[in-house]
Order: sequence, then structure tokens, then C-alpha cells
Amino acid sequence: MKNATMRQLKVFEAVARNLSFSRAAEELHLTQPAVSTQVKALEGHVGIPLFEQLGKKIYLTPGGAELLHYSRAIIQQFQEAEAALMQYKGITGGKLNVAVISAGDYFFPRLLVEFMRRHAGVSLNFMVHNREELLAKLAENQADLAIMVRPPTDLDTLNESFAPHPYVIVAPPEHPLVAQKNIPMEVIRKQPFVVREKGSDTWHSMEDGFGEHLPDLNITLEIKSIETIKQAVMAGMGISFLSAHTISSELKAGTLAILDVEDFPVMLDWYIVHRRHKRLPPVALAFRNFLLTEGAGLIEKYTGVAPDGRFHRLARRRLGDN
Repeated sequence: MKNATMRQLKVFEAVARNLSFSRAAEELHLTQPAVSTQVKALEGHVGIPLFEQLGKKIYLTPGGAELLHYSRAIIQQFQEAEAALMQYKGITGGKLNVAVISAGDYFFPRLLVEFMRRHAGVSLNFMVHNREELLAKLAENQADLAIMVRPPTDLDTLNESFAPHPYVIVAPPEHPLVAQKNIPMEVIRKQPFVVREKGSDTWHSMEDGFGEHLPDLNITLEIKSIETIKQAVMAGMGISFLSAHTISSELKAGTLAILDVEDFPVMLDWYIVHRRHKRLPPVALAFRNFLLTEGAGLIEKYTGVAPDGRFHRLARRRLGDN
């Protein structure tokens, strides 16, 4: 065991977490044979098999499960030491590890570009995940900061709101409800709905938006992809509940329309989330302060969504709304 390397432990941890050599290889940007070689080398140092294969699936052996516990502790200690020493380098040369829920990838890359334009020399590890995956990244200390709508309740985290996050109901522009004003909920809940999967941030936001009416919705499809949901709505398969920050392009192109529904938009917030006792490196602290001071204004600029959830007049005019 004394000859095992940090690289071998990281590869082993990725395989153990994914229970897949191919997914670990994709995550680590390695070939599958390279991943297998690293795991076999570690097994050689340990002296016992770490995985066993039953059918097409792999599982941790008892020894592998024990090593996984220590591997994660070693990796975390190494990352904390690296972060502690990073303060002596300052922001330049630092690495920003940030994860965001999928609704954020419609504007978040532009925030990152603006931040990195101001801080030359910063490197980036940028991850986009659904809520469950993002929380796992936080729990496993693989992300310094997480950007999400609904902070976790089962992790000891510090959660800071930095921008409004409105949700709206969208339909194809030819839908008969598009011309109506203040549409009552009893009308909306009869419409076929195409929605994000249960457990996603969007689904939990629907719980806030619809409250007691949620079980009465006519949900016909659950889809994990926001882009696929938008295409389904455009095709006439139903209406949907989506983040206003995800539909700017479609509104400007006239391929989607927002329904005027009573008690909508649903106004929530974007949060910066990190483990409470994690020592953030200077680059993560700088990015956090950047979001807190400028995030809301830049998101409004990039998406055209005002703080009250309404789209700016230019976007409405292009849709023919006078």
C-alpha cells in the first residue's frame, strides 16, 4: 500500500462512485484502458481485489469498500491542504471548482467568462448537474461552490441568495390560451403538462408554484432535458413550467410564449452554496463576491429577464407585444 499514488486513489474513487470504468474514464478525461491500468496497479499495491463483476455490473468487494472510505479521506485532506496553500498564490493561478444546476447553463458560462476576463490566469473546473448530482458533488468535496435554487437541508452549508429566479408557464405561440389574461389555475391544471423529472430543482419549484394544485395537474410527460421539454412544447405536446432564464432565445424567435397565469411568475432565488466549514480558496471567495455584487445585474443583462420576472420591452416587442 505504501507505493500507491494519489492518482491511483482518485481513479479508484471515481470508479467506485460510478460503479463503471467507462463513466469514470469519461469523468476523468482518460481512456477506459488507462483507468483499468490504474485500478489494477492499486490492487497490486493493496494485495486484494477491489472490484468484482457479476453479469455486466461491477461491485466493490468488502476490501474495496473499506479502501474507498480511506481514499476519500486522503483525497479530501489533500484538497484541503492544496486550498490552504493556495492563499499564498492569491487569485491568479487558482482553480475555480464550481457546479451549477442545468437551468443555470443558459447564462452561467457568460458569468464565468466575465470573471475570468478580470482575473487572468485562473483555471476552471465547471460542472453542470441535476440537483441530486450537484448535492453529491458538494458532499464529496468535488465542488467548492454550487449554484442552485433550493439549498440542501441535510448538509451543513452556507447559502447566500444573489439573484432572483423567476419561473413561468410556457406554451407554443399558437396555443389558444396565449391571448388570455390572468388565466385561472383551474384552467391551467387541465392542460397537458410536459415537466422535469421528480427530484429536480424545477420539480421542487413546481411544488412551490402550484402548492396544493400540483397533484391535480395533467402531467403527460416527464423529461430530464430542458431543451427536449422546449422542443416538446413547440411541437404542441403540452405546456410547461420552466425557469424564465432558460427561454430567452425562444421568446425572441417567437417559438415559445409565456402564459399570463394568476399568481405567476413564481419568484424564487439563485443561491451560492458551499460547505459551512470548508476553507474556500481565494479564487472561490473572489467568485462568490463577484456573484453577490454583480451576479443579478449580469443575469438580467444576459437573459433579458427583469427582477420581477418580466421580460424587457425589447424582447416583448420582438414577439409582437405592444
